[in-house]
Amino acid sequence: MKDLLVKINAEIDTFKAEAESLTEKGVKAAGARARKSTLEIEKLLKEFRKVSIENQKK
Repeated sequence: MKDLLVKINAEIDTFKAEAESLTEKGVKAAGARARKSTLEIEKLLKEFRKVSIENQKK
């Protein structure tokens, strides 16, 4: 579970950096990278939900 949290936090940091590049600097390619990052965050959060439910049942 800790490894999963590390991955989630790293991906959120990536998203923040790319979103900032898009909004502050106007780097259009950063928008695509930020959107890709949101898909990865979504996947990781679904995995977190699954793992946390399994751990709760134990």
